[in-house]
Order: sequence, then C-alpha cells, then structure tokens
Amino acid sequence: MDLIENGVAAILPKDSAEQYELAFWESIKDSNHIGDYEAYLQAYPKGRFAALAKARIERLRAAAKPEPAPEPPVAKPPPEKTRPAPPPKAEQERKRPPPVAKEPPAPKEEPPVAAPAEPVPDKPPPKAASGEVRDCPTCPVLVSLPSGAFTMGANSGDPTERPAHRVSIGTPFAIGKYEVTVDQWNACAEGGGCPRLTSKNPGNTPVRDVSWEDAQAYVKWLSASTGKSYRLPSEAEWEYAARGGTSGRFWWGEQMRPGNANCKDCGDPWSADGPAKVGSFAPNPYGLHDVNGSVWEWVADCWHNSYKGAPGDGRAWDAPGCRERVIRGGSWRDGASYMPSSTRFKYGASVRHSQNGFRVARDMK
Repeated sequence: MDLIENGVAAILPKDSAEQYELAFWESIKDSNHIGDYEAYLQAYPKGRFAALAKARIERLRAAAKPEPAPEPPVAKPPPEKTRPAPPPKAEQERKRPPPVAKEPPAPKEEPPVAAPAEPVPDKPPPKAASGEVRDCPTCPVLVSLPSGAFTMGANSGDPTERPAHRVSIGTPFAIGKYEVTVDQWNACAEGGGCPRLTSKNPGNTPVRDVSWEDAQAYVKWLSASTGKSYRLPSEAEWEYAARGGTSGRFWWGEQMRPGNANCKDCGDPWSADGPAKVGSFAPNPYGLHDVNGSVWEWVADCWHNSYKGAPGDGRAWDAPGCRERVIRGGSWRDGASYMPSSTRFKYGASVRHSQNGFRVARDMK
C-alpha cells in the first residue's frame, strides 16, 4: 500500500532498507522532539538524512537554551519624580523562544487534581466489568479474550503483510483494554522497575518514547508486583485482538470512518501535539480502545520481512540475537493508510521514538 505525501511515494513500509529508512524519516521530519532525531541517528548513523538530523538537533537545543542576560547597565539615579525603567527581564521573557513540545495548559474549569491511574474520559477509573481483569489499583485494565482462529495479514498492499494465513489462538488470554498510560508507567518508575520519563505528557495519555526493552522492563515489574504472568502480546495475539472478530481492512469495515481511530485523517478529537487520552475513541467489538492509531504498539515478536514460515498457533515468532522488533497499529501522527488492522513495521529493540508505546497481555492460568 503506497501513500503520496509531500511528493514522496511509498511511505508505507516496504521490504527494503531504503524504504524503512525513508519511512522513519518521514515520520519525524517535522518533529520538535530532539529524541526523535537521536533515535534516527541511532538506527541509521550513516543514513541519507544523518547530517540533517544532526542539524535539527543543534537547532532544537539552541532554541531550548535561554538567552544570556545582558550586561547590567551602569546604575544611574532616576530623574526626580520619575519612575525607574522596568527591568530588562520582562523583555527577555517576552522574546525568549518557547520551549520545545510544550504541553497545552489544562482548561481552567478542570480542578487541579491528578489524573486517575486507568483514565476514562471525564470519569473516575471504572471497576473491572464482566470479562475484565485488574490486578491492582495502578495496573492496566485487561479484557479476557477466548481462544479462536482468524486470518492474519493481507494478500494485497505491503509485501511484509503477506501471505495472509490462518492462525489458531488455542489458549484464552487477556490484553490491555487501553495502551499503558503515563500514570501507570510512573508507578513502575516509582517502584524502581522502569526508567523515569523526561517528557511531561499528561498522565491519562498513552506512554510513549519507550523502547521494546523498556516495555519488557515494565511487564517484568508488573509480573513481580502482582504475581501474574504479564508480557507483551505476540504479533498474532495483537492482530487477533485488534480485529475484534472481523476480517475487513479495519474493525469497522473496509473504508475509513471518522471517530474510530486517532490519526491525522481520522477525525476529531485530534491534535498534532500528541495522542488523545486513552479511551477517547470508540472501542472495537472486543472492547479494546486505540488499536488503530494513538501510538505504535510493541509486540513480542522479532521482525521478519514476511509471514512465510510464521507459526500458525499464535505464539511469538522469535529469533536468536534478534535486534529488530515488531510494532503494530499506527500512530496519531500517521495518515489513514497506516490504520488497517494488518499494518506492521519494525524498530530496533533499544530505540526510543515519540510515537511508540505498548499494551500488555497476561496469561489466564
């Protein structure tokens, strides 16, 4: 599946190193986050855009630095009956460049209280409904899914999604109703299990700018804290859950429809600055939110260029010494062409990118 944007074709991932690099650069080229360009340089230190990425980093760092204070003028007594001139600081503050990626202020009418650990728009954290599981107050709400079979991938569009093949999920499992939030990540950081985030994103939005290795640290901490077997979903489990029992391009049908996904072509609520708070868009038939758009989601599998030889039982497809892992689902900064349930991409396991997050899975034993 190709997409034309700014005169560049084939933005969707193709089975070549050049197209992967191009897709990476297209996703960050307008970013105001230094970490995005650092992630590009980590993945492609000698890439075609390396010089430009370094220049962007220098520019953003320069913009983030406050202007040096001017030399204080020689003190002179003010003329009689006149007020002294205002200090230069006010003028400095007025001219100072705004900080990078500043979060918009909260609406004045909202009370200044902390966001709930498992946020639902304008409501307190819900109690786990029938078929839902929550192992602790700061744990993600999970949805229990039955065993079943489905057709994974697609025979049209991107070659990495081929061949479409039948997969049987033989064991029931649970998966996050929402993506892991900033508040939930911070609980892990406060518990010593996760690195602290430098960004100040709202607590009820999906955590992002985390690597696959970071996500593994979170599920390890969550498993130790609860005594349950938390993990990342396999790629097959993720697509099974995202499709919600459907077989079309999207869980709602064959065509994009506003209000079902958080992407720049998917309708309101949408902002270029960051993804909406979790649960802002409609759930799929399994009751899962934001499986299309919002943030890309890490899964357990090692990256393979196609599904040739993929397991048919739903387990994670790993490989010794794997350095590239699969992400699924698209992000809020991507167009509608990234939203189909079969879309997949790859990143280095240690790479942090501002569009990448995850949701958890758990065995139901």
